[in-house]
Amino acid sequence: MRSRKGLVLAAIVLGGAASAGAVQDPPGVPGKPVAPTAASLPAPPAAPEAVVETDLGSFTIRLRPGLAPRHVQHFLKTAKAGGFDHTTFHRIIPGGIIQGGDPLSKDPKASPRYGTGGLGILKAEFSDHPFKRGVVAAVRRPSSVDSAGNQFFVCLSDQPSLQGQYTIFGEVVEGMGVVDAIGQTSVQGDRATARVEIKKVTPR
Repeated sequence: MRSRKGLVLAAIVLGGAASAGAVQDPPGVPGKPVAPTAASLPAPPAAPEAVVETDLGSFTIRLRPGLAPRHVQHFLKTAKAGGFDHTTFHRIIPGGIIQGGDPLSKDPKASPRYGTGGLGILKAEFSDHPFKRGVVAAVRRPSSVDSAGNQFFVCLSDQPSLQGQYTIFGEVVEGMGVVDAIGQTSVQGDRATARVEIKKVTPR
């Protein structure tokens, strides 16, 4: 007959074995996946940017695919193909906006038609993002909200009245002083009387 001490020791050993078995998976049964910690999660991809080189200097647009994915895709595609090269900022509302990107503006002789080219490609992607200074949005035909394309404008000041009428797809994050300088180009009405060319738009 076992002693009381031996029985207690056996109970402890058996209890320990049972506890150990409770934290181990039975053969052939995989363990539950461990949730990744914040430190192990990959960093979100950086927002694409585009450097706009002009006769008056360069500015950088941070594109916002979360707001308008199709517009961002089209802008990048056009930039990579050289579609903005040697276009101009043909329309300027002092203190309001600068507008450019019309492929027709590559030809100085086509100035009466500036503002009509490169449109009718994209449907609207409106958002609640405010039209604040530095915002970049798509130009459209007055007759249709679903008529944007290559042309874009940059706000020189807050423009809340444009909310829900135009698609925002970016914002200037560097070189706003250059944008302001372009906005000081002499105009007749809202037409620039001097050419300020976009030399190149380089995505990065």
